[in-house]
Amino acid sequence: MARIIVVEDEADLRDDLVEYLDRCGFEVQGASRGAELDRLLDAGPADVIVLDVNLPDEDGFSVARRVRAGSPAAIIMLTARSSLIDRVIGLELGADVYLVKPVDFREVEAQIKALMRRMQKGADSPPAADHLQAPPAAPAGAPPADLRKAWLFDDIEWRIQPPSGAAVPLTATEYKFLSLLVTAPGEAVSRQDISLALTGRDWDPYSRSIDSLVRRLRIKVEERSGCALPVQAVHGVGYAFVGPVVTSAVEDSAG
Repeated sequence: MARIIVVEDEADLRDDLVEYLDRCGFEVQGASRGAELDRLLDAGPADVIVLDVNLPDEDGFSVARRVRAGSPAAIIMLTARSSLIDRVIGLELGADVYLVKPVDFREVEAQIKALMRRMQKGADSPPAADHLQAPPAAPAGAPPADLRKAWLFDDIEWRIQPPSGAAVPLTATEYKFLSLLVTAPGEAVSRQDISLALTGRDWDPYSRSIDSLVRRLRIKVEERSGCALPVQAVHGVGYAFVGPVVTSAVEDSAG
């Protein structure tokens, strides 16, 4: 059963949403502020956090940034702030969905179920005798990739690991972005396709959210693994993964 935490300082709204999601079959707990969320997360991991932006002790953007650094939970930001800049900030800080109040509880339920389907994508896959899938075909004329020099994209644990270095955990947004690129290494994925996959909306040429995501991801991977992430911008198109890569269905790659 999926564990959901609703962080909302308005008691009536919080209680109503907790009750509704409980009737939908989720394990749900409520919190009125960031400190209460921390205590609930200390008691056990959450699958999805429904997070209000306007909290009494710490704004939701700050909470999202802090939670994202230490939790793989998906984040749905629920807020009265409807401006484009607020939506961009929320998504850039790691939110998977940004919903504007007033919101129908059925929409929250639908978004949670959609997030859970994506998060459980690999869990329903049958185990393979050899957990490594064959690497994608190399471009014409390119030498075959040496698997010992390949990056490992773990689509079960949501991690990316360099040929030599520590595995780096990915947020839901980072996972979705890299999964687009590693399916066809060396080939550019358009900003339009990236935007549709990450937000469900057409790409806005005035938005820098994709570039910000890539910049943060490069910094994160290099800081945690000591290796530069081989993701390059392709002028006028989008981004490409330019290193050899294999995907893994290993539930525990350390084992």
